[in-house]
Amino acid sequence: MIKCGADIVRIDRLDTINPTIRARFIRRVFTPRELAQAGTESEALAGLFAAKEAVPKALGTGIGKVSWQSIEIIHAQSGEPALHLHDEALKAALARGLTEWAVSITHDGGLALAFVVARG
Repeated sequence: MIKCGADIVRIDRLDTINPTIRARFIRRVFTPRELAQAGTESEALAGLFAAKEAVPKALGTGIGKVSWQSIEIIHAQSGEPALHLHDEALKAALARGLTEWAVSITHDGGLALAFVVARG
């Protein structure tokens, strides 16, 4: 079985919101490890956010059934993004037999695009 999810995010979306709301959003959505890698750079965060939106689509759950923090995208030294699932996202993947994941993130023209493919 193969499942996929995709999402696209305007990078400036993170730049145009109220700083207080942005800070709360960042704390709610991104894990400490993600923030350690991406910092507060809008382009990097938009790419991670697009990937986090794509994962529940591949899972078939939607984001309401899994939390943002249970989906973690960490880049290897090579720059390749790797998906780490935790808690309810991991349980959902295992229940569906999805054990192998690939993530691709790209940026162009003020947009961040992510594709996620799962295989089981």
